[in-house]
Amino acid sequence: MKKIEAVIRPERLEAVLGELRRLSYPGVTVTEVRGHGKQKGVTRMWRGAVNRLEFLSKLKLEVVVLDENLAKVVKAVVQAGRTGAIGDGKVFVYEVTDAVRIRTGVSGFQAI
Repeated sequence: MKKIEAVIRPERLEAVLGELRRLSYPGVTVTEVRGHGKQKGVTRMWRGAVNRLEFLSKLKLEVVVLDENLAKVVKAVVQAGRTGAIGDGKVFVYEVTDAVRIRTGVSGFQAI
């Protein structure tokens, strides 16, 4: 199993969730996060003053997938999350050795 963590723009959430549902991966964890990449935030004008926003609001999605579905799920997240502008986000992939459903004790992918 693999864990996919994707940091995306908040406005792309519904498109990404739609793609995950289409691929039969409806279970996802979404967390509101703040941060910046290489651009180190943005500068905006507000009430005539220049303000620097160092940490931008993003969403972090986490989903665990079978190894054989990894490529198509990552591709779907990237395509649905892309706007083509700086700050679209990143996708990270991690190895998952096991998962256990607390209520029943079932382990492996059946626990997801």
